[in-house]
Amino acid sequence: MKKILLTIFILTTIGLCGCQPRVNLFPDGTDPLLEKVQQGEGEHKVLLVSIDGTISAEGKRGLLGNSPSLVQEVSSRLKKAADDEDIKALVLKVNSPGGGVTASDILYNEILRFKEKTGAKVVVNMMDVAASGGYYVSLPADRIMAHPTTLTGSIGVIFIRPKVDGLMDKIGVSVEVSKSGRNKDMGFPFKPDTPEQKKIIDDIIKDYADRFQGLVKKHRSISDENLKTIFSAQVFSAQGAKQAGLVDSLGYLPDAIKEACKLAGIDENSRVITYKRKSYPNDTLYNSASSQALSPALINIDAGNLMPPKAGFHYLWLPAAK
Repeated sequence: MKKILLTIFILTTIGLCGCQPRVNLFPDGTDPLLEKVQQGEGEHKVLLVSIDGTISAEGKRGLLGNSPSLVQEVSSRLKKAADDEDIKALVLKVNSPGGGVTASDILYNEILRFKEKTGAKVVVNMMDVAASGGYYVSLPADRIMAHPTTLTGSIGVIFIRPKVDGLMDKIGVSVEVSKSGRNKDMGFPFKPDTPEQKKIIDDIIKDYADRFQGLVKKHRSISDENLKTIFSAQVFSAQGAKQAGLVDSLGYLPDAIKEACKLAGIDENSRVITYKRKSYPNDTLYNSASSQALSPALINIDAGNLMPPKAGFHYLWLPAAK
């Protein structure tokens, strides 16, 4: 509390003085990535990257600082790692219900390009949830390992948009729209979709679903019978996912690191590193914080958990979204 009050006092004083010094009190996406050795002393390195939270290409703005998007954070780490010849393996710690269709596809492509450019082996270790887009970004991995209590699957697409036309009718309010084409207002929240518009939306969903399903077939060897169940977009327990062929094994993060070393042909005592933008005392492999020690808000209310995701097409398991 004393630190927060001191920070507020300093910023208020700066504002009253009319000064604008180049001082960065809170690390954010503008701070350089710092390599931190988490364990090991070997010659080679294993990079640990967290994919934590809803997958989005949009950053967040705080009271006194900004937070980079998940896409930016992951891609910046992969870009930095691609220039380090000592990195022989990548472990992705995935804890995500998915996110936007495009954001998920960007991360998938970034991971795939990193793997192709460096020849590094990639192992995924799934945590609480690695569903929909969280599974999508895991597909380039050489091995997918789920935590024994992971939920994964939800191989599908959802189109989210609010609809308040019924409420508008009840309160006697209308919204008038002038448009150049009959489908320009498709998905408009103040009117129901026409049969033609519903078909257009269904066709778009099918296109995105076909891409997702095609990548599952490309990267995983799964029987047609299991694919039929998987493509119903249900979620699976870790054991169910293993039986269906979505994951290769069950294990913990140290097991995933050991597997990565084995696949890469390097010593198990190889250095496990992370890239972060600040130092954390007594840091561990399970610290998913990547860059932000976000500014303290005077009133800390997380409304994100109360609101649905923004309108659009998502590779997302909605119950776990934030």
